[in-house]
Formats: sequence, structure tokens, C-alpha cells
Amino acid sequence: MHPELNMNEAAETMDICFITLDSLRYDVAAESFAAGMLPNVERYVPKGWQKCHSPASFTFAAHQAFFAGFLPTPVANPKAERLFAARFTGSETTSTRTLVFDTPDIVSGFAGKGYHTVCIGGVGFFNKQTPLGNVLPALFEESHWETRFGVAERDSTAYQFAAASEAIRRCGDQPLFLFINVSATHQPNWFYLDDKPSADTKASQAAALRYIDSQLPQLHQALARKRDTLCILCSDHGTAYGEDDYHGHRLGHPTVWEVPLATYLIPKES
Repeated sequence: MHPELNMNEAAETMDICFITLDSLRYDVAAESFAAGMLPNVERYVPKGWQKCHSPASFTFAAHQAFFAGFLPTPVANPKAERLFAARFTGSETTSTRTLVFDTPDIVSGFAGKGYHTVCIGGVGFFNKQTPLGNVLPALFEESHWETRFGVAERDSTAYQFAAASEAIRRCGDQPLFLFINVSATHQPNWFYLDDKPSADTKASQAAALRYIDSQLPQLHQALARKRDTLCILCSDHGTAYGEDDYHGHRLGHPTVWEVPLATYLIPKES
């Protein structure tokens, strides 16, 4: 949790922007940050990523947990208090600073507080093309997905952030809970390298992350024009690129369970 933040107070004055960088490994995020390759993340998170464990090993399960208030668990403090939660008897990670909803998920909880809830989809679990692909978007009052937001589009993040910026503009003065599932770091990501290898690697995922970072100003500027915003930037799970003969995700390996998390504030422009 942001050390000075009481979510019960913040929710009265701030918008919320929750971004998941699908399949991004912690080591890729940390090494990219240390190499100075993420200037727009570094602007708001100068100390770098927090190392966490994902609540699940693939997109659908991880987001079901996220939308119940279970964000990635800090490795250094597994009992860290949570930003928000759906009420759950016996929870050891809620405190007086946690925003607790009497709803089955935080999305409907924010809607009940007068927030307009918006989903900008990315990977297949958000594509609204099948009953399963509608489950997560259906939590939101407004949801968007286009083919160009998906994993096969090299410029997907630019299109996603443009759609998000338009949703922010349309929202006007109403409080906003904006969720974006960024697809660029999911496979395939080999095409973010200039030499066009035939398979995804840590290097190609790092290149995808650098591309995402280059697009963040568009989103940040749109948020800053509205009001103060709390941003949550994390991965839902990682992915294995051959370590111990594991490939992909939905499996039990540190490359899958270890994920980056950052929280930061974007102030309203004066």
C-alpha cells in the first residue's frame, strides 16, 4: 500500500486507474528499470518496482482475485494491508485504511460509491467474443475491446490508451474507476525486437515493456486533465521462456509467480 494513503479518504477525492501488464515477469521489469529503459515509469516510481507474488498463475484467475481486492502480495511483507477489499470475515490484510466494500467485487463497490467503471480489454479473457470472454468485462458499466487492442497488434497499447483517454474525457466530472489490461507483454511479443526472432524471449518481452512505457504519457496526460488519480500498475502473472524446461504460464514456477507492482499518484494539472 502507498505508505501515506488512506483509501477511505482517497476514494472521496481521487480517480482510480488500474493497469495490468499481462504476463510481465518481475525480472524483466526490474532489469529494464535498472537499465534506465523505463523513463515514464521512473518519473512516478523513482525507487522501482515492488517484488510481489501473484494470487494466480494465469489471466482469468488472477483478475478474479484482483477484482475481489486481492492484488499481488508483497514478497517482503505478505501480511501487508490491502488498498481495498470485498468484505471477508477473518481477513488479516484489511485495516482501518483499507476501503472495504459490502459487494462481491471492488468494481461494483466503486460503482456503488458513484464511480463510473470502465474496462479497456486486451487479451482473450476480455475480448467479449465468447461467453467466457464476457465474464470480466461484464463487471464494468462500460467496456471496450477491438481486434487492434489484442496480442497480435504491434501498436496495441497506443490504441488502448487512446480509447482510455476518450473514456476519461467522456466521464467528465464523475469519479472514475478505469481498468486497462495491456496486451503487449503477452505472447507473441517477438515482433518488438528489430531483428525479428521467431520466438518470444525475455529480451522481446523487455522490448514490449519499453514500448508500453513510451505510450504512458498519453494516458497520464488524459488522467491529469481530470483530477488527482491513484494509479496501480502491476502484472497479473509472469511467463516461462524455457527455464527448467517450462514454457508459458498456468504452471508453478517462479518466473510465473513473481510479478512487479507499483502504485503512484498523478496530480491534477493546475
